[in-house]
Amino acid sequence: MDWSQLWWLLVAVLIVAGIVGAILPVVPGPVLVFAGILLAAWIDDFNYIGAWTLVIFAFLTAIAHALDIVAGIGGARASGAGRGALIGAALGTVVGIFFGLPGIFLGPFLGALLGELIAVKDVYHATRAGVGAWFGVIVGMAAKLAISFMLVGWFLLLRLW
Repeated sequence: MDWSQLWWLLVAVLIVAGIVGAILPVVPGPVLVFAGILLAAWIDDFNYIGAWTLVIFAFLTAIAHALDIVAGIGGARASGAGRGALIGAALGTVVGIFFGLPGIFLGPFLGALLGELIAVKDVYHATRAGVGAWFGVIVGMAAKLAISFMLVGWFLLLRLW
């Protein structure tokens, strides 16, 4: 097996892991996609993907992470969540990871709900905070996934065209 084949295999693994990581909160999906594209550019001696394209890709990767953070907090804040809900949503996200895909989706909701219930003791307000945190996490995940697919599509267009 040639070294270049191993490098291209690593590119594929990084990009696939990045797409999966765009859904999983702990794995830095867009960063892995960018790393795969950067490796591919290096393998090709930057013939198909140049420095300016990589700068744009890095910028989009940073935007993906910023949107993920802002969306999660913004969703909870927009629903009137307090500090307890924000801390609960963060803890729920971390704990939810250990319960697979259902935990990833339910963890932020349950964490924000419990955190707000402990702080405010109002079921309506706590439920609203949980829904807001859940919606924010979903929007952030969708943004990461969309930007990751955009990076891959742009990469394939430049590489294969």
